Amino acid sequence: MILALICLAAIAAMILISCGNSVQEKRMITVSILPQKFMLKKIVGDRFEISCMLNEGNNPEAYEPSMTHLMNIEHSVAYFCIGYIGFEDAIVGKAHVNNPDLKIFNTSKGVEVIRGTHFSPEGEHNEADPHLWTSVANAIKISQNMLAAVVELDPDNADEYTRNFNAFKSELDSLDSRIKSQLAGKQGSAFLVWHPSLSYFARDYGLRQVSLEYEGKEIPIDKLKQNIDAARESGAHVLFVQREFDSRQAETIGEELGVKMVKINPMSYNWETELENIANAIANN
Repeated sequence: MILALICLAAIAAMILISCGNSVQEKRMITVSILPQKFMLKKIVGDRFEISCMLNEGNNPEAYEPSMTHLMNIEHSVAYFCIGYIGFEDAIVGKAHVNNPDLKIFNTSKGVEVIRGTHFSPEGEHNEADPHLWTSVANAIKISQNMLAAVVELDPDNADEYTRNFNAFKSELDSLDSRIKSQLAGKQGSAFLVWHPSLSYFARDYGLRQVSLEYEGKEIPIDKLKQNIDAARESGAHVLFVQREFDSRQAETIGEELGVKMVKINPMSYNWETELENIANAIANN
């Protein structure tokens, strides 16, 4: 009896050690934004731990990584950049100092970028629009790049990752079809947005985005009336505002024009729902 109990205890200890090792051995991939995390999770499931640099509500254009985020990169096997977000270059340089084996993958490789919607810190107006993930077509390309990366990192499970990607692509195709159906007949119409975060969405569905901010800053008084006049001439009936770019001036313009103000969060983990909500607001206003 005592011998049996000892054997059971030994087996239990071995199981615990084995479980502990399996947790420790789960490798980490770091991504920049939550929509990336959502896409990557669809492909890898639980085979990798996924760390994200930006939390909900962070402004990617004014972001400085915390020590915790930097430490996560140091313990990662790979960093998946989204591309064209300023903080990524600085992070990669720092991470390679303490983790020289870190693999860097650009998940926006092959995506056709839009230029001229954003100002650089130096005031130049030819920067690439970084909001690539607000396009379903771009999301498919980003996910394809992620699939290629994880197959390189873990070739033994390539078939599983490919099956997961194919299932996710079907979901994205369905999402694209639903949005097209919602926006049927709206081609050529305009919508207002405080920060120009929906350029790729507008391009995909034949819409016009009218941005109201001025060079990434609050609008000077002399430009405020000009922007209101341009917004009125656009014929738009909805104004999208993000909480990280929220502004009293946006509310002032919204009230002046009598348009519906809609809060959006393109940086959300649940970005599919965000895109459908944006389409619904345009379709019904």
